[in-house]
Amino acid sequence: MLKNGERIVITGVGLAAPNGNSLPEFRDNLLNKRARIENITLRYVGEVHAGVCHFDPLKYQNKRDVRTGTRAGSIAIFCANDAFADAGLSVTDGNRSRTGVYVGITEHGNVETENEIFNISQFKYDVKYWNHYHNPRTVANNPAGEVTVNMGITGPHYCLGAACAAGNAGIIQGVQQLLLGEVDTALAGGVSESIHTFGIFASFKSQGALALHSDPNKASRPFDKDRTGIVVSEGGCIYVLERLSDAKRRGAKIYAEIAGYAMNSDGTHFVLPNPERQAECMQKAIISAGILPEDIDLVNTHATGTKAGDIQECEALRKVFGTASKFPYINNTKGFIGHAMGAAGTLELAGNLPAFADNLLHPCMNIDSIDPECEMPNILLETVNPRAGVKYILNNSFGMLGINSVLIVKKFAD
Repeated sequence: MLKNGERIVITGVGLAAPNGNSLPEFRDNLLNKRARIENITLRYVGEVHAGVCHFDPLKYQNKRDVRTGTRAGSIAIFCANDAFADAGLSVTDGNRSRTGVYVGITEHGNVETENEIFNISQFKYDVKYWNHYHNPRTVANNPAGEVTVNMGITGPHYCLGAACAAGNAGIIQGVQQLLLGEVDTALAGGVSESIHTFGIFASFKSQGALALHSDPNKASRPFDKDRTGIVVSEGGCIYVLERLSDAKRRGAKIYAEIAGYAMNSDGTHFVLPNPERQAECMQKAIISAGILPEDIDLVNTHATGTKAGDIQECEALRKVFGTASKFPYINNTKGFIGHAMGAAGTLELAGNLPAFADNLLHPCMNIDSIDPECEMPNILLETVNPRAGVKYILNNSFGMLGINSVLIVKKFAD
């Protein structure tokens, strides 16, 4: 239960991932260890591994809207509409002004700016060929704003720039707005279009942090001793969040309840994570949920497949759970879909939500030989069914410039 006694629940899920465009498809691929990474050719960089979403943008948009909008906007629109439908909701005169849209992003506008500069370079940089939709396409609130325009929502909308902690941050913001009574329904989560910007790939490559493997489906290998770095992916996941009283009043199905959350900052480095602050963030989330570390059944890790990052998160996990009477199960989703940046946390949470109903915990992917420095109890190499059931899941998301977000969800019980 959250601080003011109000209970917030998840009543709808919409997602687009490299290995699935609905929760059932995504979940089935996780349980059965099906990764879906492919090779793409990127301007200036060449062939790279990437997680590509193959959803149908025309399900909710026309061709003109897709052309004038953004890829992140299309992903957000697809996810938000699917989430509303999954929750059994539609936008009406009675709820459009009381619905808020809160979308976490790693970055926005780079894709559009890079493409437009390349385009005018073909015309000797004559700016008369500059896209006149540039400003609305590159403003930071774009993906959330495109959702409101598409769905006719008139409540508040904005995006939260929180690097790779952004997916959790979007959910946390939606929870807070519901607790404040600012909205009655929140569309909250995260999106990313990062595979369409060469700058992200070039930067990771220059850092020696871009994954490389002869088989793209084996390139993303968090915790494995032979991991070589990050696979960049696009994707999105948006939830419908409601106060429990409202959800019960309309007879909504409930996936899970938000139990607790926390965000903090490392305050130490542009890129390298700080395990002390990561541990502190997890501890604060556990306290906010009013539980003990041993109550957590599963931790979905942020681990991206970088040498230092994986090790430091494991160090943080040992600080939090090492003295608990029970060490939680540990899984990871990036081995299946790569790193979906601003969408990572929210997608990774979605893949575990069905565990409250079926008591199945999906495994990690591509751990052939675990890095000794990442050794921990209960790292999942295969799907398991805990005999005691699943009650609490902790979801880690950490980002550059030392931003950390942790979300805890629990099995709903009336």
